[in-house]
Amino acid sequence: MSIEPGRFGMSTRTVKAVDIEAVPGNPIAPPITPATTFHLGNPSDGLDFYGRASNPAWRQLESALAGLEGAASALVFGSGMAAITAVLRALTTPDSTLVVPADGYYQVRAYASEYLAPQGITVVAASSAEMCDAAGSADVVLAETPANPSLDVTDLHRLALICRGRGARLVVDNTTATPLGQTPLALGADVVVASATKALAGHSDLLAGYAAGGDAELMAAVARERLLSGPVLGAFETWLLMRSLGTAGLRYERQCQNAMALAGALSRHPAVRSVRYPGLPDDPAHSVAVAQMRRFGGLVSIELAGAEAVARLAERSELLVAATSFGGIHTSVDRRARWGDAVSAGFARISLGIEDTDDLLADFEQALDQT
Repeated sequence: MSIEPGRFGMSTRTVKAVDIEAVPGNPIAPPITPATTFHLGNPSDGLDFYGRASNPAWRQLESALAGLEGAASALVFGSGMAAITAVLRALTTPDSTLVVPADGYYQVRAYASEYLAPQGITVVAASSAEMCDAAGSADVVLAETPANPSLDVTDLHRLALICRGRGARLVVDNTTATPLGQTPLALGADVVVASATKALAGHSDLLAGYAAGGDAELMAAVARERLLSGPVLGAFETWLLMRSLGTAGLRYERQCQNAMALAGALSRHPAVRSVRYPGLPDDPAHSVAVAQMRRFGGLVSIELAGAEAVARLAERSELLVAATSFGGIHTSVDRRARWGDAVSAGFARISLGIEDTDDLLADFEQALDQT
């Protein structure tokens, strides 16, 4: 449903997003719709006919996501990568120049170099600090902010002005911040992409992604990509995500609270060489983050002495789970060099869960004291 920007708080927005029409005798919770085939009507009626093209469960979820992002429409996909790649295919053509994050999600760079570059698309990898300069010669810019795993922040308003000035399209990956932390469309982005697998779903039990925007022609092109390539979201995952979305505000608030508290504590611990969290006043990205983010997210990046120190942290903690991905209810740690990110061996991304803050702080302190 449509949500007036600024009218409600974070948890109220997510609860309202999953509201369904109040009909006496009907359920309050969104029902699961495991249908692929529908009775045919006249083509001009625009009715559902096959699940890969459209279905009522998608529309309900897409309406909720569009409302949270402040978009005219949204499209759901089987994963965040499915959403990102569909948008890039819809926007890029041979001889165009695409800028991708050098300090963001590594599989996006892999897709661009392995699949788009051979089609004649020039792929430029730029860090968050370089993104605005790189946009000056681009046709399509994909920014991820805060970047995963560096957590550096791109000035989206400035980047949008540069893109608009040369007629380039700006795509923003909003996975780390979520629409509860920032709304890139309001800052000038043409389309938002995200993995809903992370904080919006929040239970580490489903894969999902989406694209959201206000340009009807652009979104139609993305919808055509989804129809023809088939990276669709299943009925059960659609229902699970709708179920989870209603508590996303509550979970995200605790995750952000935990992240701020832990980042501060870790910045003072002698075993921690460095900490990145946009919410810290002395973080290099803090001034930009304050200007464009409502919440600073549930991720904290740290650097320890080396790979063994990260392993010892996970082993000696009672609460920390060693796992990739992020945004779930459990606090987890992921040593990013193992995946090929250009970081030190002791660089770790910590995804904060919803545990009690004091318990987390005490657990990290005792674990780090033993490293």
